Amino acid sequence: MTGVPEALEKLTPAQARAAHEALARELAEHDRRYHQEDAPTITDAEYDALRRRYLALEDAFPELARREAQSQAVGAAPASRFAKVRHAVPMLSLDNCFSDDDVGDFVARVMRFLNLSEAPAFTAEPKIDGLSCTLRYERGVLVTAATRGDGAEGEDVTANVMTIGEVPHTLAGKDWPDVCEVRGEIYLGHADFAAINAEQERLGERLFANPRNAAAGSLRQLDASITARRPLRFFAYAWGEMSALPAASQWDMVQAFARYGFRVNPRMALCHSLEEMLAIYRSIEAERASLGYDIDGVVYKVNDLGLQGRLGFVSRAPRWATAHKFPAEKATTELLGIEIQVGRTGAHTPVARLQPVTVGGVVVTNATLHNAEFIAEKDIRVGDIVSVHRAGDVIPRVDAAILERRPADAVPFVFPHECLCELKTPLVKEETAAGEEGKVRRCSGEFACPYQQVEHLKHFVSRRAFDIEGLGEKQIEFFFHDPDLPVRTPADIFTLAERDAAEPVKKLRNKEGFGDLSVRNLFASIESRRVIPIDRFIFALGIRHVGETTAKVLARAYGSWKSFEDAALRIARGDQEAMEEMDAIDQVGDTVIEAVGRYFSETHNLAAVEKLVSKLTIVDAEKPKADTAVAGKTVVFTGSLERMTRDEAKAMAERLGAKVSGSVSKKTDMVVAGPGAGSKLATATALGIQVLTEDEWLALVS
Repeated sequence: MTGVPEALEKLTPAQARAAHEALARELAEHDRRYHQEDAPTITDAEYDALRRRYLALEDAFPELARREAQSQAVGAAPASRFAKVRHAVPMLSLDNCFSDDDVGDFVARVMRFLNLSEAPAFTAEPKIDGLSCTLRYERGVLVTAATRGDGAEGEDVTANVMTIGEVPHTLAGKDWPDVCEVRGEIYLGHADFAAINAEQERLGERLFANPRNAAAGSLRQLDASITARRPLRFFAYAWGEMSALPAASQWDMVQAFARYGFRVNPRMALCHSLEEMLAIYRSIEAERASLGYDIDGVVYKVNDLGLQGRLGFVSRAPRWATAHKFPAEKATTELLGIEIQVGRTGAHTPVARLQPVTVGGVVVTNATLHNAEFIAEKDIRVGDIVSVHRAGDVIPRVDAAILERRPADAVPFVFPHECLCELKTPLVKEETAAGEEGKVRRCSGEFACPYQQVEHLKHFVSRRAFDIEGLGEKQIEFFFHDPDLPVRTPADIFTLAERDAAEPVKKLRNKEGFGDLSVRNLFASIESRRVIPIDRFIFALGIRHVGETTAKVLARAYGSWKSFEDAALRIARGDQEAMEEMDAIDQVGDTVIEAVGRYFSETHNLAAVEKLVSKLTIVDAEKPKADTAVAGKTVVFTGSLERMTRDEAKAMAERLGAKVSGSVSKKTDMVVAGPGAGSKLATATALGIQVLTEDEWLALVS
């Protein structure tokens, strides 16, 4: 630690102890999930941040740093389902660096401790994101394999490790010591990880979040035959107990492991200065996408074993080594291709297809490229090495291309000017609310476009719309393209059972993926959705700019489907009064009115809606109360309310049967005005509309 955060210095000893104990419990629980259950619930970066705060507390309050403190712990106790193995030499962890300055501080501390005027040589190697394992050989024969566990005691996984092809059962060569403990990392390659998850999906099993979890889950199987079916791999880079050391440097020790038959990392390098260490870090970070396995940083170690011995250890980590971590939410990888996806509204969105890379604990294969302008501005090309960013649950995005690593044959990407469908209709850009040209390119074919038809159907059956169980995106794709029982409009869904029964030769249950039970369940699920509330129905239509909330507002305002449809058809014909009526509805503005009018002016839409309505019962919105002082009244709230929020006031009015409007017109019955009321109050006064204070409103509705 280079200093204590100011906020910690303000803590009392009692507050510091309470925070320290809480962090200790939290870290211990995360260690258990990571090391015992192979199911971490936070990212490495989040874990590192917790540990840094924990250590900062100990720096500020040294009395907290007890021998049994969490800062002395490594990993978690071994799980009870495996026999325990006591490590002859503890398996310690590494301190972390997160910046070039941190690495400089690490080198300076080494020089200061050893009283050196020049930096010693260091090795630098990729930090494999896998599962640490120690292999004990006696007279050249593998006798025990164990996980790290809590650093002092691990799990006996000998039978499982014996199934890993890259772990020799007997050592090669002749210069190995009688007792030889080789340590390294068990991991899975990207391609093997993808194959395992594909098999898990086929079997209906839980998918692994990333290769590290998959490797740990594969190794820690009680049935070694399951491990044998998983293509685990092993890199050797360290050692435990040795009856004799075959070399005097870190570099030469790793070369000895290679002679013994182990796979060692070919990207390990020898560095003679801080500048060389950082250059290797940059080089390995740039190669990260092409390695074929996950790494999360670079490990630096003092090369001379004699100097390592002099430096020794502090708490749970050696003074002579550190891990320079990559930014947790960023990575670089190869852009394999750019695909254009057509959405429900006709938007053509570019998607990056990537060489798989782990970002923030998740394997990323696709990322957004925003729009055509972004691709052109950043000059992103297929074949480029690109930087990828992912924060939390946000969709991964490509930030930029690394131009110095661009292939010679990479060519600029040409965004299409026509829809990808067979109609080849032109793509258009709509104006923004500010009157500027938008960046999103949309198909002008609207509902004649098959891409948009499919996406509309997916939206129609989605959870917040009709929520038809057993009819998800895959099934919609199937039925849309099925020549026997096609589903091209929502109404077709409700004739599936009837059409299936009328085709004795082409029964749905005879098609791949469908059986008697699944077909019966599907038809029953469809049948159960013939009665639908009006707000869900409006939302399911997929009118642009009419989301779930707006659909509820419209349903509540119009009450019945007939009332809403009449208003929508009038708006489609340009009826100004109908537009003003909808505009007066709170939370509804010009954008929604225009979208409703456009939707109901399209002949194709009208035919589809009419056909659909004939097969359903659309339930009216819950009728507002009719026995209150404001039932049926149109109310406008303006200015600041002091005894409740504006949202609370609107909700109260609606519960009592009032209609809440966002604008004052001759149809407004009353205006509730608080401090700061402006033009709405002036309009109400000019029109002679009743104006109430907040207190008068509350008295009226109580």
